[in-house]
Amino acid sequence: MKGNEKLIAALNSLLADELTAINQYMVHSEMCDDWGYEKLHKHFEKRAIDEMKHAEKLIGRILFLEGTPTVSNLNKILIGATVDKQLENDHIAEEGAIKAYNDAIVLAGEVKDYATRDLLQQILNDEDAHMDGIEGLQSQIEQMSMQVFLTTQVKE
Repeated sequence: MKGNEKLIAALNSLLADELTAINQYMVHSEMCDDWGYEKLHKHFEKRAIDEMKHAEKLIGRILFLEGTPTVSNLNKILIGATVDKQLENDHIAEEGAIKAYNDAIVLAGEVKDYATRDLLQQILNDEDAHMDGIEGLQSQIEQMSMQVFLTTQVKE
């Protein structure tokens, strides 16, 4: 099915966001593993896998719409040197993703591609959950201090 070119471009832009997020989360995951923060390592690793699934869905949809997925574009990757900076950078990335998905959902509705709109809404729901998780961790840090929080993130 031939899709709307503007919508395909928006999907490719979202794909770049997802591919960027995969890299950022994987680096954060491995840094936390290196520091001995096993729970944060698993947390970031799961996020990277979630973003891989989003990228896979976007690629599939772009192909269905007879577009060409662009997998060579990445946005600026923001690697945090500390856990709180990692969470801050991830918050910025998720905030941007949520805005971009909302904009793409509006566009999909305008071009009457409701199946794409539904797919984007599903991914947006995941991104909202990611933001909630980041804010939850940031709240824990605020409430218990960074030092105490980090003691909760090591292997049991």
